[in-house]
Amino acid sequence: MRFAYADPPYVGQAQKHYSHDAACAEVDHAQLIESLVAGYPDGWALSLSSPSLRQILAMCPEDVRVMAWVKPFCSFKVNVNPAYAWEPVIVRGGRRRTREQATVRDWLSESITLRKGLAGAKPKEFCYWLFDVWNVEAGDEVVDLYPGTGVVTECLAEYVGQGDWRQQPLFALALGSHSK
Repeated sequence: MRFAYADPPYVGQAQKHYSHDAACAEVDHAQLIESLVAGYPDGWALSLSSPSLRQILAMCPEDVRVMAWVKPFCSFKVNVNPAYAWEPVIVRGGRRRTREQATVRDWLSESITLRKGLAGAKPKEFCYWLFDVWNVEAGDEVVDLYPGTGVVTECLAEYVGQGDWRQQPLFALALGSHSK
């Protein structure tokens, strides 16, 4: 199966965070979603900001799910209260799970990453959760459309290379609902 993950700059934030990159313009989310639907029928996911959820969700097919990455530790901004402490993740498709497989939650509680060299870099636990949501197996392809730090590709190699990763103590603790 072939999946795609898109983590573009938030709506209205490309110039603020990526002005050093002349090629980084605002993302046309309607066009991005059309390309995800056409190019990745097995499944895809799109990260976005909570203020843009209403706008972007309206562009999506009706069979998407809105999942949540809840951030117990996040960046607090001056004069922003309540804090933006979660990130919506729109997900479509994935491999059907069997009754023998653990049920995956539609949310993840994991702190943000720090000092990764790129605003919004995802933690490894986020990537593993997303792979579990899709029920990724060895041989599947996951295309990271906005590779940034490269963590998604790195995590995919680890995920499919360690057999049953749920047996690993780090992930059993971090993703307790996933452990057997």
